[in-house]
Amino acid sequence: VLHQDSAAAQQYSRQGCPMGLRADLWALILNATNQAQDVMHYEQLKAGVIQHDMLVDNLIYKDVKLTASNDDYYFVFEDFLYQVLMCFSRDTAILEHFMYNSASPPKSFIQGKGGHEECAVVYPPNGVIPFHGFSMYVAPLCFLYNEPSELYSVFREMYVRYFFRLHSISSSPSGIVSLCLQFERLLQAHLPQLFYHLRQIQAQPLRIAFKWMVRAFSGYLSTDQLLLLWDRILAYDSLEIVA
Repeated sequence: VLHQDSAAAQQYSRQGCPMGLRADLWALILNATNQAQDVMHYEQLKAGVIQHDMLVDNLIYKDVKLTASNDDYYFVFEDFLYQVLMCFSRDTAILEHFMYNSASPPKSFIQGKGGHEECAVVYPPNGVIPFHGFSMYVAPLCFLYNEPSELYSVFREMYVRYFFRLHSISSSPSGIVSLCLQFERLLQAHLPQLFYHLRQIQAQPLRIAFKWMVRAFSGYLSTDQLLLLWDRILAYDSLEIVA
């Protein structure tokens, strides 16, 4: 950490991060800074939230209420989650990840100009429509960062590097399709009896595990266990461990 070396921090984290160092190590691996310009960027996004209501805010509000607010670990972070997710929805810098994402951002038309391609705008501004459970990508990070701007920049990096792959179709080994395939192969190879038992009673193994993988186990593992799992995602720069 002394040398501010991202690669060294990554190597070090392969054994799991000590609790006291985890927040710093993750920020270092992700190159997520919390300097004056980062704080300013966050404050600008926050001002945008206050200025303009967006329909997507209702989705965020509902999702937090249905997931994190009902969770024994995360309900205390409710306000933090609203703040971070509403800023995230307005951050156009997120659009850059569509350059290496197989999905395309959803578009809408300026009022009264429907059908004119030049009047199409990305909506929401970050190009990401939150779905049920989306707030659980942020909730575990609230344990590590109590400074909203720092929490925000770490979450944003986690999303554009890893989490978007869990809900978009791609051929990436870290993409949800590959993870599903990998999960079924591993289950068949290492727990064949369980695999065939589930098949016999017509319970699809993937239907059970899919929701765990889409959320990277957030909300399914206790937080201490979850953070150990996410240590490895960052350390190996891959979501394959999720399978």
